[in-house]
Amino acid sequence: MKTLSLDLRERILTAYDNDQGSREEIGRRFRVSTGMVKKLLQQRRHQGDIGPRHHRSGRKPMLREEHRRLLEQLVSQKPDITLAEMREALKLGCSLPAIHYVLIDMGLTYKKRLSMLASRLALTSPGTGKGGSGAKEASIPPGSSSSMRPRPRRT
Repeated sequence: MKTLSLDLRERILTAYDNDQGSREEIGRRFRVSTGMVKKLLQQRRHQGDIGPRHHRSGRKPMLREEHRRLLEQLVSQKPDITLAEMREALKLGCSLPAIHYVLIDMGLTYKKRLSMLASRLALTSPGTGKGGSGAKEASIPPGSSSSMRPRPRRT
């Protein structure tokens, strides 16, 4: 459903204020539902504003700014803290992925690492091999495999 423009909202309310018909008649005239006319009147009466309210829709985040500050402190104090320990320390009932996504959004890492540094002196693979296509010779000698026989061409 498309959001009504501010201009259309103003024309609907002006027509209602000038007694140019009932809610139903105004709705038919401007091709909106009677409920929309009613909602615009309520919104103006309660909030004083008739603009669209889509930015307020959806689920509100459980982890607010104060939680983010506490998460930053927890990670700096104990870099190998687990997500479950973070949730327990914050006393929240949110899911572990919710904390994970907040940490990613904050640019923090909580990944556990080995306690020792990786050695740059030891080789990680035996021997030195050639790179690219010259690294290995063909493992099947030419003409030795019957399954590699060329197919006859169809004409």
